[in-house]
Amino acid sequence: MMEEKTTLSGFGLFTLWFGAAVSMAEIFTGGLLAPLGFSEGLKAILLGHLIGGLILILGGYIGAKSKLPAIMSTRISFGRYGSYLFSLLNVLQLIGWTAVMIISGGRAANELGISLFGFDSINTWAIAIGVFIGLWIWLGKVGFQKLNVVAVVLLFALTLILCGVVFQEGSILHVKPTGEMSFGSALELSVIMPLSWLPLISDYTRFSKSKKSGLIGSFTGYFVGSSLMYAIGLAIALYAQDASVGTMMMALHLGFAALGIVLLSTITTTFLDAYSAGVTFTNIFPKMSERKIAFVMALLGLVVALMMPIEEYETFLYAIGSVFGPLFAILLSDYFIFKKMQIEPMLALHVGALIVWVIGVGLYYWMMTLDLPLGSTLPTMLATSIIFIITKKVMASWTLKSN
Repeated sequence: MMEEKTTLSGFGLFTLWFGAAVSMAEIFTGGLLAPLGFSEGLKAILLGHLIGGLILILGGYIGAKSKLPAIMSTRISFGRYGSYLFSLLNVLQLIGWTAVMIISGGRAANELGISLFGFDSINTWAIAIGVFIGLWIWLGKVGFQKLNVVAVVLLFALTLILCGVVFQEGSILHVKPTGEMSFGSALELSVIMPLSWLPLISDYTRFSKSKKSGLIGSFTGYFVGSSLMYAIGLAIALYAQDASVGTMMMALHLGFAALGIVLLSTITTTFLDAYSAGVTFTNIFPKMSERKIAFVMALLGLVVALMMPIEEYETFLYAIGSVFGPLFAILLSDYFIFKKMQIEPMLALHVGALIVWVIGVGLYYWMMTLDLPLGSTLPTMLATSIIFIITKKVMASWTLKSN
């Protein structure tokens, strides 16, 4: 779908990542921060997105420099078989994200559909969203770029309308914390969202015309879009006293504009999940078509969406942080500290790196029990990186080579 000869400008990557950030999942997650009140919630949103966004761009730099897809770059540290493991985990994550996006979009659209048309069928809305995602995939890279710019302009306009309506209610700005959520927990939910794109970002920055403009465009697009969505979700939850996106939208009386936000944002974001699932799968089966795999992944995501309870959403987010935080802590340490920037063709598996990764996953869940002020992801990544740096020489021979 995105051939090696194609390129993306800094503005193209800005619109791509802004569009990716404008989603019902991000608004919903922002609404989960309501117990913190608006002022403290906004601090957690901005700080969390700054931390997560900077780590995200470090991952994007590897793609812009090496021209490798995100998951394939894990071969640098873990070897070929290690990258297969993370490919499978990433495909599962992306199917999960596709399902989350479709079901959250379907539920929100249904609540609005009941109000606007008297039509009540979550599954019908979910299937309709799935069909549009399929059409987006069929258009391919060139068609996607053109439509994505149009979609992002419309989303930005609709978002401004949403902001205007939400922030007219000045009382929400002064809501105090209830004590039901710690700042560290809120920060963690803000850091995890940009980090969930770590296994994907290089799939796009590898096509950037220049590293600098591509990375700046990617960072600013996602930081602005995602922070804005979180803030809107937080404000609407405080306004409507409900974290349900559909209920929040109906409370604002935005009608068809709200329905437009729901449908467009769901389609543009879920396209990236399905496309990157295709790219990830080709790391294991290089001869398979990215576009065909993306279709299959979108279909699987739709099937899961029709059966998946959205109540498991937070658990899903934490699982992403536990798997990919330690993984990229090791890769970034290898790349930027030890200057290991090339894939070793003969490296089948780096057992030592895999052991450190497993330790990192365990550390993540242990740190969650501590409820640290900086959340769990950042301390886990720092600890994993330190362990990897200290043990690097000792584990140098803990590898499996292929003939």
